[in-house]
Amino acid sequence: MTQTSTQTSTQTPTETPTETSFGPLLRQCRQAAGLSLRQLAARVGYDHSYLSQVERGQRPGSADLARLCDEELGTDGRLSATFERRPARTAQLRPEADPLETAWRGLAATLGADCPMPADHHSVPPVSLLPDLLRQLQGAAQAEAAELSILIAETLTRLGERSSARRWWWAARAAADSAGSGPLPALARAREATIGLAERRPLTELLQLADESVALDRAAPGRAGCAPLTARALVLAELGLTHEAHQALQELIGVGDELLRATPQASPFELHWAEGRVCTLLGYGVAGCVLLERARELCPDSWIGERARLDLSLAECLVVAGEVAAGLATALRVLVELPDEWHDTLVYDAADRVLRVVQTEPGAAELRRLLARPMSRSGRSVGVGSSWR
Repeated sequence: MTQTSTQTSTQTPTETPTETSFGPLLRQCRQAAGLSLRQLAARVGYDHSYLSQVERGQRPGSADLARLCDEELGTDGRLSATFERRPARTAQLRPEADPLETAWRGLAATLGADCPMPADHHSVPPVSLLPDLLRQLQGAAQAEAAELSILIAETLTRLGERSSARRWWWAARAAADSAGSGPLPALARAREATIGLAERRPLTELLQLADESVALDRAAPGRAGCAPLTARALVLAELGLTHEAHQALQELIGVGDELLRATPQASPFELHWAEGRVCTLLGYGVAGCVLLERARELCPDSWIGERARLDLSLAECLVVAGEVAAGLATALRVLVELPDEWHDTLVYDAADRVLRVVQTEPGAAELRRLLARPMSRSGRSVGVGSSWR
């Protein structure tokens, strides 16, 4: 009997937190506590399907989940310790300041070789994308420098680096204006105005950018697609100028397909997203939901961040349309299931907009908790207005 026990112990040693990764250890501890996935999920406030994916290693989990499970399962910090010992992912490291500053100082002298745009940059998490953009900026011609500067400014905004983003927006406008006639000057201002809404920049400042964008686009030999009209319609709706926003929406809908044909590189889903967002802001809930559903159908599956923002915009629109429970459930699902590397300021701005219209509804407290929890990649709060500084 003793010999059999010893042999069994040798063949299947008891796993320690060091030897077991977070997901399998979570399953062991849950089963040892006699809880089902649904029971544990209800106690820690996470979706049971998400917990199942974490246990199977399909999702990494989070420090917040580990802490809550430690509390519920009485595991004395074992899960948190194991989660913290997971292999570090280089994608979660913030680039050093020097490459950013070097690229900034060298921007004025960018001449010479053509610089290809990043392949499908929407599919790359913002922390991973920024170093690649900075590398490609070296030696870029003026037009490519303008396009890369727009992407760098957008990426910095998503990472919460608002002060640095402002400098790069200035660089994008300057490079675009120096590149000669074409759509870039209008595009740079339109993109800055649109993303500025998520930064909560002064709306009068953003309206000026949007108006400049529309004027430049109409005077340019090449069109900037839907971006200028999109920016203006969104800012007018945010300002509460209902009549002007309605007119801008009608113009956008009227010429949208034509502009898409004129600019093949444009994404149709972005047009329908903008139309749906304006409808939501104007209180046209049903129409907004239809347009946002259409945008979701057109958005590639690999564009994880964009799809998360679309789903959160749809959640807000569902609430406006009277489907409060469905909208709140959608927002909670997005925040729980979205991988950590895609948790950025644009996603959390979209989630915060849902929270603002469901403040007193059951479940709002859970959404508020998810918005306030620390983000594992940097330890900072991911709520609106957060930054590394």
